[in-house]
Amino acid sequence: MGEGIVCPVKVILVEDDPMVREVHRQFIEKIDGFTIIGTAANGVEGEKLVRELHPDLAIIDLYMPHLGGVEMLKKIRSNSLSVDVIAITAANDIDTIHQVLQQGAIDYIIKPFTFDRIKKSLENYKLYQTVLTEKETIRQAELDEIIFKSGRENNGGESLPKGLNMNTLTKVTLFMSQVERPVSAEEVAESIGVARITARRYLDFLEKEGKVKLYVQYGGVGRPVNRYAIN
Repeated sequence: MGEGIVCPVKVILVEDDPMVREVHRQFIEKIDGFTIIGTAANGVEGEKLVRELHPDLAIIDLYMPHLGGVEMLKKIRSNSLSVDVIAITAANDIDTIHQVLQQGAIDYIIKPFTFDRIKKSLENYKLYQTVLTEKETIRQAELDEIIFKSGRENNGGESLPKGLNMNTLTKVTLFMSQVERPVSAEEVAESIGVARITARRYLDFLEKEGKVKLYVQYGGVGRPVNRYAIN
């Protein structure tokens, strides 16, 4: 079979937090074969984008004002709108996960997540779309590889220690994934809008989890400065 023109996967982002939405955009734009054609801040806007732009894939949060992600997904399915869905959300309770998967989401990524996790999810989706577009029939082994590939990845959904919340941890993790040098708790705090001591607690947690590495910077007068970088 000769190679044809490969069209990029058309993606919309539905996420109410502007900072998180922008980081998702930056993540996706790093991955070959995907293009962002629209963004929305809630499920009402998201469903409208699906109707107007006909995306291949909608990446949605679940906790949003006006119309949450679960309700948006139910409306999409009840109206027979053709779009695949990946949920990226802090919701980690079994009932919500079950509802989303029942409505046909092809993947469910629990915040905080790494760039590698979303990259693997999107690459698996690209493979899935390519196979279904180019083939009229498929062998069981090929289908199993597509269906079960993403399920083998760790989604980073561990419960958090008391006093930490998933949304702030997501912001810290996403910021850390973007910086190219070790940064201090103060720099993290200023960038995401929290107190320095709060940023330090989340960075220490990520360091214990092996997700960031601690560097102690000596030199000059005063106490040494702890700096952190993605491990």
